[in-house]
Amino acid sequence: MYWSRFRRWSLRAQLLALLLPTVLVIVGIELLATRYSSVDAANAAYDRSVVGALRSLDANISTASGGLSIELPYRLFEFFELTASGDVYFRVATGDGLVEIGSPDLPMPDTVLEPDAPVFYDAMYFGQSLRLGAYMRKLADPVVDSDNPYVIIQVAENTASRDAFTRHLMMRAVMRDLGVLVAVALSLVFITHLATRPVSDLAEHIRARPASNLAPLNMCRLPADVSVLVAAINHLLFRSQRILEQQRMFVDDASHQLRTPLATLRTQLDYARLTKDPVQVRETLDALARQVDQATHSTNQLLALARSDTAALSLESFDALQLLREVALRLVPLARARNIDFGIDTETTVEVLGDYTLLREAVFNLADNAIRHTPGGAVVTLSAGADDRHCWMEVSDAGPGMPAEIAQSAGQRFIRGRRSDGAGLGLAIVRAVADRHHGILSLISEPGRTGLTAILRWPASSISNPEARANENSAA
Repeated sequence: MYWSRFRRWSLRAQLLALLLPTVLVIVGIELLATRYSSVDAANAAYDRSVVGALRSLDANISTASGGLSIELPYRLFEFFELTASGDVYFRVATGDGLVEIGSPDLPMPDTVLEPDAPVFYDAMYFGQSLRLGAYMRKLADPVVDSDNPYVIIQVAENTASRDAFTRHLMMRAVMRDLGVLVAVALSLVFITHLATRPVSDLAEHIRARPASNLAPLNMCRLPADVSVLVAAINHLLFRSQRILEQQRMFVDDASHQLRTPLATLRTQLDYARLTKDPVQVRETLDALARQVDQATHSTNQLLALARSDTAALSLESFDALQLLREVALRLVPLARARNIDFGIDTETTVEVLGDYTLLREAVFNLADNAIRHTPGGAVVTLSAGADDRHCWMEVSDAGPGMPAEIAQSAGQRFIRGRRSDGAGLGLAIVRAVADRHHGILSLISEPGRTGLTAILRWPASSISNPEARANENSAA
């Protein structure tokens, strides 16, 4: 839930919400490291005076009388107490503790003392926090009645002065880091504002655009990350422009194809209502039926064209022979009515990859055109094939053929490839299906021979994402 709310924030707020806590954590870690560094610095500075006291006491130890004696360096201890800002304690004892001078029971370090190696540690003594230094060395003349030839020297001071020094260092570090934190926070606000400015400018530019402007956005002087976003937006604009263009073309197609038949139907209907001759009424009704059939055919072609332009491409592997049989069964009545020898020249299974529905519509329109424009008694043949590179479906007829100059423009809307009146959409549907499959439509009419061969050919191994082609066009 919190993450979904966070994602609804502005990009600038998200950046600050992520960066500022990170900076706070880094500053906190730096302050913790500063504290340890301050303690180490204070100990290093104050431990030098402890070492001086240890050395001074060691220099004044004497065992000449057979016992353990020491002459205290009072001036040194007065100065030591002054720098320590508190009590100072010392203890000199034999290694076995049988003889000791100074403050008894000063805490010993947790580690074992090594000869000639001073050790520094913290401990509590009568409710006071002390910093202690301990030093052990071997006596030249051991104490009488002592089996331990070593002497241990301890010096302790109150930690009040050290603590004050550490607090002073910490306060300076805190003030310094607070200043740095404020400066970094202000810098982050300014930097995020500059970094997200291109996005804000892009949003303002898009909002200021009129709804009809679908031109690509300018990608100059944009950061790489924003350029990726703009490229995606441009691709979306290109797709929207294509959809709008297809809708506009469909409206144009519909008005072009249906206006004349509807007007003719109205004229014939008015004529039938006015005439009294039964024979003329019958002829008018027959003409009306033919006109309705033509309008129905045109409407079906319009819907097929719209479907081939906009329908999602559903790729599947199927038997092309089965598709040809399905088309042939639909067109057999028309072929018989026109006395056309209509058949299939493919006998074995041909596995192809494509959109079954769109390819079936394309082959149906090719075969329908062939039957309608081939003289009675001629032959119309369907066939299909595939190799390692391409798949194809072919419709050949024995009609009047097609001149090369007309074949070049065949497939454009409202341009028929035959020498017949009216406007057709059959080849436009086929060419649209070919484009969706990244294929081509070829119309071949050999010189000196009658007939026309229409070949729909497309890649065999695979068909890339249909949107990839749109991307290429958009980039171009």
